[in-house]
Amino acid sequence: MKADVLNIESGKAGSIELDDAIFGLEPRKDILHRCVVYQLAKRQQGTHHAKERNEVAATSKKFGRQKGSGGARHGNRAAPQFRGGGKAHGPRPRSHAIDLPKKVRRLALKHALSAKAAAGSLVIIDDAKLENAKTKALAEAFSKLDIANALIVDASVDEQFGLATRNLKGVDMIPVIGANVYDILRKDKLVLTKAAVEGLEARLK
Repeated sequence: MKADVLNIESGKAGSIELDDAIFGLEPRKDILHRCVVYQLAKRQQGTHHAKERNEVAATSKKFGRQKGSGGARHGNRAAPQFRGGGKAHGPRPRSHAIDLPKKVRRLALKHALSAKAAAGSLVIIDDAKLENAKTKALAEAFSKLDIANALIVDASVDEQFGLATRNLKGVDMIPVIGANVYDILRKDKLVLTKAAVEGLEARLK
């Protein structure tokens, strides 16, 4: 499939041939969902922790009479039913990561790219380079391209362009090696440079 290539001033800069096996698939929501769940589960810290009764600083001396109190026969203040006592079966530090085959992750990235192309939310520019890191000038250029909430992917992040995009709300920039399903789907538009297209096609073939 063919796609127009624009320059940063919103003028046409030719066209590019996109691989149908990467940008022309029928998006499958189930595969995309599995990959997003995998990514979000993997990045959870899993550092939550509650003290159990053996970790609470409380007396283990029997604090009441065995008989005559009319209550239960308690022998430890760290029991879960007491205020300040340990938590029964509380959260423990653990990994939330789940397994997802590499082939499924690669396929999900193809479907994410295809979903953006099918929705008309894929913008291809010739390059993402600036002489000066001027956020105002870049914001004006993006407004002409109708880019407000977008993910920009380049072969490598240009220092000046990266600094200019850093202050733009809703705009993120990552290198090709960092392209992932979650970041692509959570933005309204996906902006790829010609070098990024080549890098993604080489990575996913």
